[in-house]
Amino acid sequence: MQAMTVYFDSACPLCAAEIHMLAARNRRQLLRFVDLSQPGAELPCTVVCARALDNIHAVLDDGHTLVGVPVFAAAYRRADLPLLAWLFSRPWLRWLLEPAYAVFARHRARVSALVGPPLLRLAQWIYR
Repeated sequence: MQAMTVYFDSACPLCAAEIHMLAARNRRQLLRFVDLSQPGAELPCTVVCARALDNIHAVLDDGHTLVGVPVFAAAYRRADLPLLAWLFSRPWLRWLLEPAYAVFARHRARVSALVGPPLLRLAQWIYR
């Protein structure tokens, strides 16, 4: 399985909680993380920063770019979370997951402000 780089925004507490959990489970070193909120964050030519902040992006080592729900399926697989990987990769669930993620992404700042800080603290406590 090839490695991949996930582009995320640590200024979003909910996003930071997800990345903290993935990083803690990255035992096989198949995930790399680039925080787009940091000055000088480098993006490959296939990823535009404004779009990456609108939807989660990842780039596989072969250069293939993933956007949205497929990023989660691929990241969970690499973090050895098979049930989540399986759920996020089911074609018959796409009709629900993709619109739900699109709504979340559109309102990410408000949703994250409400539930992100406690979830980030929980992720940090569980994955110390």
